[in-house]
This record gives sequence, C-alpha cells and structure tokens, in this order.
Amino acid sequence: MLTFESGPQGDADTAVIEMLRDDPAMAVDYLRTAFEELDEEGGESAFLMALRHVVEAQGGIAAVAERAKVSRESLYRALSPKGNPTLRTMTAVIKATGIRFHDLTHPAS
Repeated sequence: MLTFESGPQGDADTAVIEMLRDDPAMAVDYLRTAFEELDEEGGESAFLMALRHVVEAQGGIAAVAERAKVSRESLYRALSPKGNPTLRTMTAVIKATGIRFHDLTHPAS
C-alpha cells in the first residue's frame, strides 16, 4: 500500500480512499472529474493522484498491478507525483480497476 504523508493531506488521502472503497461507483465520477481537468495547471498530477486513490481503494498497488499485468515497481513509478505513464499503462490500470477509459470521456448516462 502507498504510504501517504501524515497530517492534513495524509488524512485527506485516507478519507478519499475510504470513500472510494465504500462506494466503488464514485470512482468513475472521481476519475472523470480529474480527467476533465487535465488541461488545467497541475491537472496531470491531480489525475495521477486520483488514479492512485482509486488503485488504493481497489486493493492497492500490488493487486491492481497484477490485474493490469504490469510490475508493481512500474506502477509505483507511473503513479508517483512525477510519474509519466504510457497510454498503454494508463489504460491497463484503469481497466484493472473495473473502469473503462470510455467512461472517463463521456458524461454519466
């Protein structure tokens, strides 16, 4: 499991992960919102953080990496604050969380 900072940000990360764990359907809306904000300043980092939260809620880096068929180390690097994942890695990870990439680009119906 990723180690988050202690203090207000760490508490916020933990709270978000718990909400996503309790309500998996919320993950689609959460990632869609982050995806829609990719073009804004800090949008890429925010999307990676949102995806990290969803991954943690789905069982953690090791479990999702296995389902995505990527190494745990690669996934840690890809989802790090300075990560630069390939499109292949991104789609594999998103699919491994049970979300379709298409769901991020279209409003909920």
